[in-house]
Amino acid sequence: MEPTPARAPSVLTRRVEALRAGIRLAGVIIWVPLSVGFEALLLPIPGVLKIRWTRVIWGVLCKLLDLDIQVVGSPVGTVGGQKGRDRGERPVIYVANHSSWLDIPVLGTKIYSVFVAKGDIERWPIMGLVSKIGRTIFVSRNRSTTGRERDEMITRLATGDNLILFPEGTSSDGSRVLPFMSTFFAIAKLPRLPKNAPPVDMPSYPPGLTPLIQPISLVYDRLEGLPVTRTRRAIFAWYGDMDLGPHVWQFLKTRNKRATVLLHAPLAPEDFPSRKALANAAWSAVARGAAELRQNRDTMTGWQHNLSR
Repeated sequence: MEPTPARAPSVLTRRVEALRAGIRLAGVIIWVPLSVGFEALLLPIPGVLKIRWTRVIWGVLCKLLDLDIQVVGSPVGTVGGQKGRDRGERPVIYVANHSSWLDIPVLGTKIYSVFVAKGDIERWPIMGLVSKIGRTIFVSRNRSTTGRERDEMITRLATGDNLILFPEGTSSDGSRVLPFMSTFFAIAKLPRLPKNAPPVDMPSYPPGLTPLIQPISLVYDRLEGLPVTRTRRAIFAWYGDMDLGPHVWQFLKTRNKRATVLLHAPLAPEDFPSRKALANAAWSAVARGAAELRQNRDTMTGWQHNLSR
């Protein structure tokens, strides 16, 4: 017996979906300018209030998108700030797999951090505005600016920020984790200079405050109350030459969505002989965790046990 083909949505269903999407989009359009305007007032004020408020902005945005977030494990970094560094708290670089524009609000909701993102995101509507006011570090991948961007990241880490990087260098279709580029780990494992080498004009970390690396697996695993299958991952994943506008609109029309964030044990860069070895270890943890989450099994108890060991 041949399987019954799926019925096309009725006119009423399509109208309800469009109305749902319109209401959510209106909420986003109202919330973002108001929240970002308040954040702009906080930027000149010393302390961590602006860091805390950025997390609120992303959190409300996820609520408006009807996107729940399940977290397994705990971030090793605190809210940070200069006082945190003065207390001896090591900075943290979180490294995650990347499949969607949604990764930014999801991780921004749960982790006190600053993103490192491609320069073209700065020009995006809504996301670009929040990212810019949220003190995102935009990188151009232009060799003429590499040194300046590296120095900014090191300075931010040394003075109180934690960073989130996407070492794949691009977004995937959500079905796999692409290899991590070792260049993304250069700020965690600075090159050793020969004893007689001339001094290099670049910032450095205070003694004992080199950053930790914490790998993160991020998978979108629930859609309209059901496990996300391979054919439905495109609702979340945004990659290749996909147009952003239609993708956002399609996403807004759906409901009951969930992302799962799995935080792995941190890695100390000094325990690895090279940036490549560090990148491979981080990739292995992220890829293994993402593969488990994509199986749509209830593996949370096992992961909680492993993370607590």
